Amino acid sequence: MAILVAEKIHKYFNSLEVLKGVDFKTEKGEISAIIGASGAGKSTLLHILGTLDKHDSGSLTINNRNISNLRGNELSDFRNKEIGFVFQFHNLLPEFSAKENICIPAYLAKNSSKQIEARSLELMELLGIAHRADHKPSELSGGEQQRVAVARALINSPSIIFADEPSGNLDSKNAEELHSLFIRLRNELNQTFIIVTHNNDLANIADKRYEMKDGKLISFHQEANLL
Repeated sequence: MAILVAEKIHKYFNSLEVLKGVDFKTEKGEISAIIGASGAGKSTLLHILGTLDKHDSGSLTINNRNISNLRGNELSDFRNKEIGFVFQFHNLLPEFSAKENICIPAYLAKNSSKQIEARSLELMELLGIAHRADHKPSELSGGEQQRVAVARALINSPSIIFADEPSGNLDSKNAEELHSLFIRLRNELNQTFIIVTHNNDLANIADKRYEMKDGKLISFHQEANLL
């Protein structure tokens, strides 16, 4: 059963139609990658699917909930609990430790401190950064910062993680490790990912690969990587 279904998504910026009736869906535990030229609308689509931006027409459902019906705090609460984000530049708060950055979405969701503590430790162990828990972002390598960002995205056990150029700011070694981490999280946690990327290596590990072109998505089916 599809966890996210988008149908006939249109988006305009003034008179320019950026998304021209995009259809997209993904199943639980799938990695979907979207590639395409700069300015093709990949990030715009990702932001709409991730509820950070509104579409002008069409429909979007996540976990059988019509996102168009959600407003204000209801939409914010849904996004915080059901969706995780990983961005190119990590977006970690410099004044907080790695552990504190990871815990922020869980505090916003008003989870119990005991649950938050246990979950953050579990994720840091899983991602190999437990020994860096008390370090500030400036004291971490680029790869470590991105693992903190991934842990933060996972803290509320979201239905879907959206990643916008997640390895774009990493060297080749750290990028490869991040790609392997996504595969591991899919295999071990049945985590769903929707990723926008220019990195063909990352796109090639996905279960489904799409290209954004002329405001539409072209699908390239490929075999799942079961590493």
